[in-house]
Order: sequence, then structure tokens, then C-alpha cells
Amino acid sequence: MATSSAPTTPPLPYTPAYPIRTERLHLRPVTHDDFEAIHAYRSRPEVSRYLYSDPFDEAASRDFVASRSTRTTLRESGDGLQLAVVVRETGTLVGDVTFVWNSREHRQGRIGYVFHPDHAGHGYATEASRALLKLGFEELRLHRIQAELDGRNTASARLLERLGMRREGHLRENEFLDGEWSDEVIYAMLAREWRAQQEERARQR
Repeated sequence: MATSSAPTTPPLPYTPAYPIRTERLHLRPVTHDDFEAIHAYRSRPEVSRYLYSDPFDEAASRDFVASRSTRTTLRESGDGLQLAVVVRETGTLVGDVTFVWNSREHRQGRIGYVFHPDHAGHGYATEASRALLKLGFEELRLHRIQAELDGRNTASARLLERLGMRREGHLRENEFLDGEWSDEVIYAMLAREWRAQQEERARQR
């Protein structure tokens, strides 16, 4: 019986052409100069509420910037990119996003995002996350990309639904966060769903 072959992924190591440009944003590697901008929101309790870490003190923010500034290239399964999100018109850093290549063999990826609440309501997180999906599906030719979130984070769930991702799983009380058991929700999208979405967007233009 003939078997279909999976599309090959780009040769490793793979480094995106930085900055990754969207209509309004630049996604670029984190640098040490980003410390103040990142600490300004990573230190806020309302930002860390649904994350797997406490609000950052100054030392934690410096450690975060130092470690994430090296995450610019994918070399093997499990590697990730940590990118600062900058508004092109003003040069303002408004958040950071994560892309993880979970599995080269199974062509799986994962995305994440953290944004400064003072810049909410402009669609920046949606725009930046869509750029990560494009990177995964069109550049790396992945089959599936997912995102995990705290079940209480309804704003993040709405963002993922705006991206066209499906709610695939609901894990009951599998994380102990903020002194209580919390649910975890999983959203995902397949490559064929991404292609269908892009075709529909093109027809609407």
C-alpha cells in the first residue's frame, strides 16, 4: 500500500528572517535593552495571575531577559523562539511571544504570549500570534500548533478563538496555581484549517 509522505521541514538550524513583520508590528529577538519594558508588565500581579510564575522581581526579570535573548534559532525538537513585540510606528515594546517546536518528527508546535495590559484592546496579541501561526504552518510546515491556558483566563480563550483555533481539551484541576486547583484548556489548529482560513480571508479582500 502506498503511503503519503509528510512534507519536509526546513533544514536545521532554522532562524527566521528578523524582524518578522506584520501590518503594525515587528517581532524580533529579545535583547538586554528590553529589561525595563519587559519588567514593567512581567512584574504586575494581574499579568502573572494566569501564568505559571509569580510576578517577577527585578532579578527574575533580568534572568528572563538574559535567558530569552538566546532563543533565536531552532536546532532540535523542544527549542523555542522568544520574541519581543514592538509597534513599528512608535518603537514601543508591548509584549513578548513564544514559539516552541515541540516535535520535529510529528510536526507539532506551540505558541504563547504575554502583553502589557496598558496596550490591551488594540489587537496586538492577536496580530502577533497570527504571525507565529504563519511561521509554524508556512515556514516550518508544521501539521499542528496548540496553545495551553489557565481555564479561568477567558480573555486568552477569546483571543485563540479569534485566531480560529479549536478548543480541544479541558483538563480538570491539573494545575495548582495561586493557592488553588485550576483547570487547563487546550486549543489547537491543523495545517489544513490554517490553509482554509487563509483562502477564506483572501476571498473576502
